[in-house]
Amino acid sequence: MAETEIAQKLADADHKKKRVGFVSLGCPKATVDSEQVITQLRAEGYDIVPDFDDADMVIINTCGFIDSAVEESLDTISEALHENGRVIVTGCLGAKAEMINQRFPDLLAVTGPHARDEVMQAVHQHLPAPHDPFLDLVPKQGVRLTPRHYAYLKISEGCNHRCSFCIIPSLRGDLVSRPIDEVMDEAQLLVNAGVREILVISQDTSAYGVDCKYATRFWQGQPLRTRFLDLARALGQLGVWVRLHYVYPYPHVDDVIPLMADGSILPYLDIPFQHASKRILKAMKRPGNRDRVLERIVKWREVCRALVIRSTSIVGFPGETDADFEELLDFLEIAQLDRVGCFTYSAVDGATANALPNPVPEALKQERFERFMLKQQTISTQKLQRRVGQQMTVLLESRSEQGYVARSYADAPEIDGLVHIDTDDELPLGEFCRVDISAADEYDVYASLSK
Repeated sequence: MAETEIAQKLADADHKKKRVGFVSLGCPKATVDSEQVITQLRAEGYDIVPDFDDADMVIINTCGFIDSAVEESLDTISEALHENGRVIVTGCLGAKAEMINQRFPDLLAVTGPHARDEVMQAVHQHLPAPHDPFLDLVPKQGVRLTPRHYAYLKISEGCNHRCSFCIIPSLRGDLVSRPIDEVMDEAQLLVNAGVREILVISQDTSAYGVDCKYATRFWQGQPLRTRFLDLARALGQLGVWVRLHYVYPYPHVDDVIPLMADGSILPYLDIPFQHASKRILKAMKRPGNRDRVLERIVKWREVCRALVIRSTSIVGFPGETDADFEELLDFLEIAQLDRVGCFTYSAVDGATANALPNPVPEALKQERFERFMLKQQTISTQKLQRRVGQQMTVLLESRSEQGYVARSYADAPEIDGLVHIDTDDELPLGEFCRVDISAADEYDVYASLSK
């Protein structure tokens, strides 16, 4: 076939290409779901476009966990219908299909979360696949919504816990773990594609494998059990940063701390403690003993002095008294956690906690939130000040007016702080470099390139 004929066929194929607008809302787990759908769309010849006007159809991956996320999802659906008119809704809010369809009867389809096949069926029905043999643009690691240098690795779906404030199990079901060899194959593809940091995510990362009784699989000749420790150890062989998120504090979490101490994985734990009052934790249907947790934190730091712990807490939970809140503040002071996010309790539709007595007034919730954040800011500032004078390895994120913005091992993307580097040198984005920390505030640190 002549080169001009090939060029014309490619041009014709591009002209006929079906264009899909895609909006991904919510948490990193939803981001992974979006990446899987986008990868399939690209594999079948669809083009992904960034706005509604140029799209033949729009797919919205929604979040339905808290009220503000629901409102954002509903507003986005409304905007897409107004601007485009041909819309498919998927994701956590899509689990409430009856409500969505009643509010937006013109939607093409509504599916729940983690529903790639159902989404693709709806796409095929309303915008048949191009199946273009001339265009094969999908990389082996799939299409990612994150920058090239880091990626989320989802190891399981669903959750076996029934926390009274949470509706995730009703949206995503019980825990279903991915086979460990499949997880490691994906991780290897990511590393081969240039990823420098893998962020392990799930609803309950430390419960990985409990549903399949920790079945043994083989990866590159190694027998690996489908469990938290084996996965962390195997990922540590890949030579990149490995960061653990959403780690429920089971006793076996202790076993991964030595891997952090020896540098196999990042000394970083994301543990959502949620509260410190035994009475409130019981109402939340979460196990927890404040003194035992504090003892474990001390032991973790004895094994790995560099360990960074981030967490989340809920204030204003139904029935929370002044004494309960003071106990939470006391826990913060003793635990000296590096990063803590705080939420005021929100009555999520379908959560059993909504029926609990003695709701906390909104004004008091806000007052407790502000006191909590002030306490944690003081702790975070003090801890970051201790980094002044240290030399650290950082991962370059972007350019800035003063030089570059980067992250250290202590900083997960989008939720933690940043490292601001003052330099005129040209540095490769998405790569590591060494810096000297010269200053800090309550969230970020400031640095210069190491000589």
